[in-house]
Amino acid sequence: MCPVRIHWHVKINYKEYWRVKITVTNFNYRVNYTQWTLVAQHPNLNNVTQVFSFDYKPLLPYQSINDTGMFYGMRFYNDLLMEAGPAGNVQSEVLLQKDKDTFTLKQGWAFPRKVYFNGDECMLPPPDTYPFLPNFAHQNLVVFSILFCSMLSILLVLF
Repeated sequence: MCPVRIHWHVKINYKEYWRVKITVTNFNYRVNYTQWTLVAQHPNLNNVTQVFSFDYKPLLPYQSINDTGMFYGMRFYNDLLMEAGPAGNVQSEVLLQKDKDTFTLKQGWAFPRKVYFNGDECMLPPPDTYPFLPNFAHQNLVVFSILFCSMLSILLVLF
């Protein structure tokens, strides 16, 4: 069982990059964590550009697949996860470059497949249960713009 809450939040979606905010919150009132580690498996970890306020090391169990990385606290800065509850957290942001051939935010792709904290696996819901926008959402914008242009042209003809 995972002794902490790990919040993986897609913060900003740029044209060439995307930014994720990772927050680790201690909910175990009996244990303080020193020199903690967080291992995440995500298909886009091979494109990590910069990690802010955590240290990061890619793990290469298979030389051809780079989808696993280890995050850990910086010494004397955030390597100590002490206080239990919402006030006891550490957080960082990760900047990842988009791979134009494989990048998508559909069906939970932005979230990690597996997460481990200090060797304990943290259970995640399967990717098909993540909330997502319907694929036809952009069509409503096209219909609205056509309707708006039609109304505008009618108003211009009448006046």
